[in-house]
This record gives sequence, C-alpha cells and structure tokens, in this order.
Amino acid sequence: MRARLPLLLLLAGTAVLYLWRLGDSGWANAYYSAAAQAGAQSWQAWFFGSTDAANSITVDKTPAATWVMGLSARLFGVNAWSILVPQALMGVASVGLLYAAVKRVAGEAAGLIAGAVLALTPVAVLMFRFNNPDALLVLLLIAGAYCTVRATGTASWKWLALAGVAVGFAFLTKMLQAFLVLPAFGLVYLLAAPTAVRKKAWHLAVASGAMVVAGGWWVLAVELVPAGSRPHIGGSQSDSVLELALGYNGLGRLTGDEVGSVGGGRGWGSAGWSRLLGAEMGSQIAWLLPTAVVLLIAGFWAADHRRRTGLALWGGWLVVTAVVFSFMNGIIHAYYTVALAPAIGAIIGIGATALWRRRQEPGAAAALSGALAITALQCYLLLLDWSPGLAAAVLVLGLLAAVGLFLSTVAPAAVVVPIAVVAALLGPGAYSVATAATPHSGAVPSAGPDNGMRGGGGLVLIGPGGGRDGGGLLSAPTPDVELVGLLRENSGKYRWGAAAVGSNNAAGYQLGSGVPVMAVGGFNGTDPAPTLEEFQEHVRSGHIHYFLGGAGMPAETGSDASERIAEWVQDTFEAVTVGGVDVYDLTAGAQR
Repeated sequence: MRARLPLLLLLAGTAVLYLWRLGDSGWANAYYSAAAQAGAQSWQAWFFGSTDAANSITVDKTPAATWVMGLSARLFGVNAWSILVPQALMGVASVGLLYAAVKRVAGEAAGLIAGAVLALTPVAVLMFRFNNPDALLVLLLIAGAYCTVRATGTASWKWLALAGVAVGFAFLTKMLQAFLVLPAFGLVYLLAAPTAVRKKAWHLAVASGAMVVAGGWWVLAVELVPAGSRPHIGGSQSDSVLELALGYNGLGRLTGDEVGSVGGGRGWGSAGWSRLLGAEMGSQIAWLLPTAVVLLIAGFWAADHRRRTGLALWGGWLVVTAVVFSFMNGIIHAYYTVALAPAIGAIIGIGATALWRRRQEPGAAAALSGALAITALQCYLLLLDWSPGLAAAVLVLGLLAAVGLFLSTVAPAAVVVPIAVVAALLGPGAYSVATAATPHSGAVPSAGPDNGMRGGGGLVLIGPGGGRDGGGLLSAPTPDVELVGLLRENSGKYRWGAAAVGSNNAAGYQLGSGVPVMAVGGFNGTDPAPTLEEFQEHVRSGHIHYFLGGAGMPAETGSDASERIAEWVQDTFEAVTVGGVDVYDLTAGAQR
C-alpha cells in the first residue's frame, strides 16, 4: 500500500480537480448533450448518434463519445452531472494509464511525472471537464500506446492487436485524428520488438485488421442501412459516413476545402510553426512543450535502450500530431491540442529521469538545467498578462532550481528536486485550477479563467433578427418558461415538437423542453437535411409543430436548403414572439 501511495495521491488529486464544481458548466457543449439526451430516449438515436430522439440528423462525428454519455443519461437521468462525470472519470483513467505506460519503460518516478504533467495541463483540465469527444479520444489513444509498449517488450501480437482495437474505437470517437499516432506505434514495434522482421510485419498486419474491424463495423452498418431508415449523417453533403470521414472531418481539415463549413477561416489562426505557441493555443498546451522538445533530444542521448524506445513512441506521437496541427489549413480549435498532452507528459517523465540518472556528467546536468530554465521562461511569458506576480515567482524559482540542477554534484537533491518540480508545474497548475473554477460552455471552449472567450471561443454567429432567432452557430439558446410550456403542450402528437436552423439552436430548445427538435441543416445549417420538399412533406403530414427563429448563417459552401426552408416558413406562416423568439405554428395552415 505504501508503495502505491504516490500514485493514489496523484489519482485522488486529479479526481478532485476534474470533479470540483463540475456541474457549474451546465450542459457544456449543448450539441453533444442533446445527442446524449436523444440517446437516453431512443436506442436508434443512441446507435446512430442522432441529435434528437426522432432521428432527423446525427452529430458530425462518429458516435462513440455520445454512446458513453447516452448510457450514463439512461442510468442517471439527463442532467449536467450524468453527462460530464464520465469525461472526468476518463481523465482520471487517462492519468493512471499514462503512468502505467511510462512506468514500464522508465520506472515509477517517470510515470508519476508523466501523469502529473497530463493532469495539470490546462487544456486537459478543460476537456476532461467538458463533453466534446476529445476526452474519450485521449483515453483510447493512451490505451493504444500502453498496449504498444506491452507488445514491443515481448513481441506480442495479441497486445499489438489490442492497440489496433483501441485506435479503431478512437476512430469511432473522432475519425481520422485517431490515426495520427499510427506512424509512431508501427515504427516503434517494427524497429524494437524482439523478433524477426517477417513476424513483426505479420503482427502489424493483424493489428491493422483489428483496427479496421473495431473502427469499421459501425461504418459498414450505417452504409448498409437505407437512407430512409436512418437519420441523415451530419456534416455530409451526400449522407455518407465515408464522405464525412474523408472530407469535412478528414482531408478537408488539412487542405481547408471543407464543403459545408461556415466562418471562412475565422477563429483558427494562420498555419505555421508558431501556431502552437501563439496567443490562441499557447495558454492551452505550450507551458511545457519547449521543455518536451529539449528533453526528447537530450533524452535520446542519455537514455538506455528501453527508455529510447519509449521516447521514440511518444516523440513520434508528439511530432506527427504537432506538425499536422501546426500546418493544417482547415478548421482547428485550440482545444484539439489536448491530444498533445499525453506525449508531452511522457517525454518529460522519461527524458528528465534519464538525464537525472547521469546528472554527474556535465552534459546531462546542463541539459536538465537548460530544460528547466526554458520552462521557467515559457511559463513566465504565459502567466505575465494573467498574474504578473505569479509569473515573476515562477521565473525566479525556476532559474534558482536550474542553477541547482547544473550544480547537482554539490547541491542537495532533496532540496533541488522539489523546487524544480514546483517551478515546472506551478504555472500550468495555477492556470488549471483557474480553468476548473470557471464554467465553460459552447462549441469552442478555451482553458483558463473567464477571459471573454467562453461559450464559443469569441466566434458567435447568429442569423438575421438577432436574439429573436434564438442562439447562434456556436452557442445554444436557453428558452424561457413560456416557450418551454408552448413546446411541451401536446408534444406527444408530433414527431418533432419544433424545428430550428442549426444544431446548437435546436439543442438549446430540446434540452430546455425535453421535446425532440429537428436541427434543420445540421451543425452549420449547410447540410441538405431535410430538403425543402422533405420539410414540406413533414409539415403536410403533421410531423412538426413549430418552427423557431430565422434562417441562421448564410451558406458559403454546401446546401442552401435551410435558407430555403426558413424563407418558405416565413412566407407561408404567421410569426408570434414567445420568450423573445419568433415562433411559427406549422399546424395552423397558410396564414399569408
């Protein structure tokens, strides 16, 4: 028990940080909360990842993350805690699994350092307290890395196949982003597993097959179901999961050619090496990123074979993911960088302990000292605008510890090491606590204290008429009591209690009323679902009670069906204002 005490303290501290005041964020990302609500009401909606229980359209991701939230909502009711607690528990599990993976190649101290760095990375605190798919993605990718470590040590095809299964389910969480770790996993096994090259190639083929099965069964099932018997695939112009995976959520993110996207490049900055260190992403992930680069290079020089294998695995993860994030021309948000946090933590844990073992050598002492000095300077720069006093304290403490590390042959380790650890983690730790203390909501959250970017990352786009149209592209409305009562009245007679342009608009009304609301045009309002003719048929058949709001964002690319539907409704039915929202009764017949 005493031997496990440091790990238990790490996990307990992580749990407190991730669960503390968790309910303050409410629905967090209402888009996914609405899908969880739908999944709790309908098994069909749960399987497909529909945004409403009547199955009009799915979320624009594969549904593994909504499966977890939907099951939790079924068991514990639809509320903020049932949706957000699973994410926090995934965070605790991620820290524990990272510790286990790093410990196998570099020992307990390295594992504890890796876990602590992950736990206290601000963007990790944000995403493990939020309900975007990234929490499950990170957990599954760490699981894949752990299995790869086990497989590489013994040349085990079974462990390698399990790694493939983990990555396959990560694909079902966030599509092609899951595959960014594959070059590192495959090359490390091919180069380091203790068996013949022919066997290693066969093992990799088996693992690839396991990945395809784990990630492809749902895709195949959806493609085999006739379009009329399932919801439209959100984010797709042709109602195809494959198009979504390879286009809008795939190659389009690299090239910027994302049919159906709105915003025209606003909100995700310029591509280039400086992106990860810039104003938008730096405070999320860059606290220890330069340190990880230094320790990756120096660690290869100082480490033994086993530690080098670990550095190759996590270094490959870091380099490939960082390059893609830095140079992709499509939509990218700062919270994506949570995928870098496990690799940064692992590299720091392995590299720092490898250098510490050789601290009596001038080169190792200089590398340790330089890495800590860089950490102190980086944290100082990131803290300066938020807390100048803390920034100065971190800089002074870090530089003093850096001197102590350089003089490690004479400086007492019992004094230098604790100061070095505090200096390295104080900055991101303080920012992480501020993140946990701040409610976050909307589609594009940002770690840190209330900085004016909560609830949409500073990009809130609404349709004509302003508040009378409800929410916006990235934020969900909160209907008042009068509107909720109207939506609930006789709602059992209709397949959808209402329809609204855009998934976030629909999500706000649906979560507030508990009534299925059709998201016309999907997330951006640019999906061809439904078409004007299909919507008119739903109205003639009495499937939809009300239409809420206006036309939303004009389409730059993709379908203009939602604009045409909104124009037809406005030309055909009379609007009344309820709770500040224009409401059209689609069962009242033509009024103009």
